[in-house]
Parts: sequence; C-alpha cells; structure tokens
Amino acid sequence: MMARVRTTMQKRAEGEKGFTLIELLVVIIIIGILAAIAIPAFLNQRTRGWEAQAESDLKNAAIAAETFAVGNNGSYVGLTDDKLKENGYNATDRVTVKVGTVSATEFAMTATHADLTTKSWTYTSKDGVIKDSGAPAVPSP
Repeated sequence: MMARVRTTMQKRAEGEKGFTLIELLVVIIIIGILAAIAIPAFLNQRTRGWEAQAESDLKNAAIAAETFAVGNNGSYVGLTDDKLKENGYNATDRVTVKVGTVSATEFAMTATHADLTTKSWTYTSKDGVIKDSGAPAVPSP
C-alpha cells in the first residue's frame, strides 16, 4: 500500500507544476474575506480624517479671531471671513469656515467639509468648545 501511495505521489510531483482549481478558489475566497474587512475600515478612517480637518480649521480660525480682537481693542466687532485670513487663518482644501454671529465680546463660527454632506461643526467663543451637528457623517459619492 505504501509503495502504491509513494508511486502516485512521485507521478504527481513529476507531472504537476501548478495549483489545483480548489487551491486557487480557496485563495480567492480568503482574499475576498480580507477585502470585506479592510475596505469598510479604510472608508471609516477617511471619514475621521475629514472630520479632523474641519475641527482643526475651526481651531485655527478661532486663533485668528483672537488675534483680530487683540488688534481691535479686545472687540470682535467687524470680524469677517476675510479678517480671519488677514490674521493668519489658512483654509484647508475642501473645508469651509464661515463667521457667524459676532458681538463685542463673543463670536461663533461654523465649518463644513465638502466630502461630508450632512455634517457641520460650530465653535462659540463663549464656551470655547467645538460641537458637531450630531448628524452621521455621510461621505459624498
């Protein structure tokens, strides 16, 4: 019996030089499973990156607004999007920051990201906290 198995194995080793169909299918299935796990994780990380860009831009714009107030006797009156740029704010690509309500002692700003169509972030100088809209982040197609 062992001699017969050995002979069969030698014939297979000499005659076959590739993978069987089953082996190839198993490898393709394993690659498909790994891709099914990795692709959603990648897309989630990309969305988090866009959210971080918008929040970072709001923080930078708040610093520019504070710089504006220092040169304006501590008042935020007259603060505009252009004044933010004049005081050191540089927008990130695809992020839009807009100055909202402004008074002598307070201001508010809103940021949106072009790739997140339903989400926005708001910063108010009163609490100094960035709040998101609470809507789920939906990447644009």
